[in-house]
Amino acid sequence: MVLGTSSGAGKSLMTAALCRVLLRRGGQPIPFKGQNMSLNAWVDQDGGEMAYSQALQAWAAGLVPQVAMNPVLLKPQGESTSEVIHLGRSVGVTKAEHYYRDWFRPGWGAIRAGLQQLQEAYPQGRLVLEGAGSPVEVNLQARDLTNLRLAMFLRARCLLVADIERGGVFAQLVGTLALLTPVQRPLIRGLLINRFRGRRELFDQGREWLEQHTGLPVLGVMPWLEDVFPPEDSLDLLERRSRKPNAELTIAVLRLPSLSNFSDFDPLEAEPSVRVQWVQPGEPIGTPDALILPGSKQTLRDLEALRSSGCTAELQRFLGAGGHLFGICGGLQMLGQELSDPEALEGRSESLDGGTVAGLGLLPLRTQFNLGKALRQRQGHSLWPPGGSLPIQGFELHHGHSTLLTTSQSSAWKVGALTEEPGLGWWSQDSQRGSEVAGTYLHGIFDNGPWRRRWLNQLRRRRGLPNLPEHQPHHSSHREVLLERLADAFEAHVDLTPLLAPP
Repeated sequence: MVLGTSSGAGKSLMTAALCRVLLRRGGQPIPFKGQNMSLNAWVDQDGGEMAYSQALQAWAAGLVPQVAMNPVLLKPQGESTSEVIHLGRSVGVTKAEHYYRDWFRPGWGAIRAGLQQLQEAYPQGRLVLEGAGSPVEVNLQARDLTNLRLAMFLRARCLLVADIERGGVFAQLVGTLALLTPVQRPLIRGLLINRFRGRRELFDQGREWLEQHTGLPVLGVMPWLEDVFPPEDSLDLLERRSRKPNAELTIAVLRLPSLSNFSDFDPLEAEPSVRVQWVQPGEPIGTPDALILPGSKQTLRDLEALRSSGCTAELQRFLGAGGHLFGICGGLQMLGQELSDPEALEGRSESLDGGTVAGLGLLPLRTQFNLGKALRQRQGHSLWPPGGSLPIQGFELHHGHSTLLTTSQSSAWKVGALTEEPGLGWWSQDSQRGSEVAGTYLHGIFDNGPWRRRWLNQLRRRRGLPNLPEHQPHHSSHREVLLERLADAFEAHVDLTPLLAPP
């Protein structure tokens, strides 16, 4: 089990690295995180919802992601409430103060069920567990679902990870160990220092001090890796800084208050010629080559945030100058004429009038939110950008169904479907100003290499830049390269012997 001294210590990627290393050594690792709180989700082949980080760990382990690997997923939706998802299905909404009272026993049951499913599917496999946050939140330990309770239940050998980049690494590790009970303390088999900058020998004295004062081996010092790996949560997006001073295109993404599925933009981060710039609502948009409205867990509240911050005026200015605007999922819904949510499934909005709120009015769409959630992987063919049909794949994860409204024949805007499959996306173009607005429900749209390059080439032509080759593999190929580099670094810097040796 990979535990961390805090959230963001690097548990997710260290777990992925451990999975890939064990796979290389001929084993069958099985990633598992009993409970995750995240708005970055994945939909498995059976239409179940799970955290993206466990999907990434499954790919590292050479497995197809399945919801049993993350049986409890909490999706924050504002005002200290979260949607509760058990084994891929939404089972309710809870307030933070009532969660352990109402959901502890059902959550532990879902965790046990997920473990049983995985052990039956992979009887010769080795579970590789990821903890959540800190394992020694003393006010929560009695109700812990995903850290030491699980480690003790499975008698897991634990690796404790600390992030030296944050500072205070000695206090992080010694303090965490000091708060473990005498029963829990023997579970920890070693320490790992993560995100170290500079020559490792500079930390030799610190390593010796830690081993003397804790009685535990420091199994490794992982370097700061320059590769852009998926962030572990949306807060990490604020720490991202572009390292592409010679990028030819700038793609701005609005960092919505309830931003979800930000892994949609990893393929753009991986494009050498593209700089991804995150913009807070209310900040000047500037003159990027394209602006993206991403997915949102609370579409109506985020729409209000855009209005209250003055962002809608910025959008109009951007489009008036011939800008290109693209929406994904909730971002697509915001681009429409109106959104109807009488059941407040997307969160109660103060601007609702009879269950309906005006959208940004940039696409002729009406969205009706309903109780059913679209959860499915999709394959299809694109009709836009122009240049011939391209195969595309991704997944849907949303409330609401959008329909195209009748447009005036005298309008300067041309409107069309983005895909051959109805209801997955639309585009509109202003023939007078050259502005374009488009959007799709398909998460993972940029993973499709040929489609992504055609979209980028459309932007490049506006700048007089030459086309990039469209023949590109799916982003999963690039993800594999990153996982291999991660595993190379892990094997070079971490000694797994105390974790893998017999008791």
